[in-house]
Amino acid sequence: MPPPRLWRRSITRKAGKNRLKTPAGIECPFFYGDYYRGREREECRLIGNVPPPNNWIPDLCKVCPVPGILRANACSSMVLSAIVKRGFLGVGRKINVSAYCNKTFQIVKEPEIGCGQCHPLPDVFSFEKNDPDNSA
Repeated sequence: MPPPRLWRRSITRKAGKNRLKTPAGIECPFFYGDYYRGREREECRLIGNVPPPNNWIPDLCKVCPVPGILRANACSSMVLSAIVKRGFLGVGRKINVSAYCNKTFQIVKEPEIGCGQCHPLPDVFSFEKNDPDNSA
């Protein structure tokens, strides 16, 4: 089953990629800043060039959940996609992030945790009572 069309425009992360600090002071692999010879061009490569009012501005980096998601989950099969949404009555803006797993071909409900299939928890973290010392 091919991924939905929304996921084809998203960007996959690559390990070892240089990360720039955003205007909020957080490292993000999707932020790009060109400051060569006086230029001050900044962009979010995850959101892309979207027409206003849903375009990216540097103030959105303060409330962006993407750097936190990438710190919590380092799965290389997860593909992120982000959209800028306006708040109630057009006041305020926030970033909605969705994730898709290329390995299991499913939408990830909680990007911070992952799909649950790519990186299963070791048996040490299971909550079953199979302790040989407490056998009755």
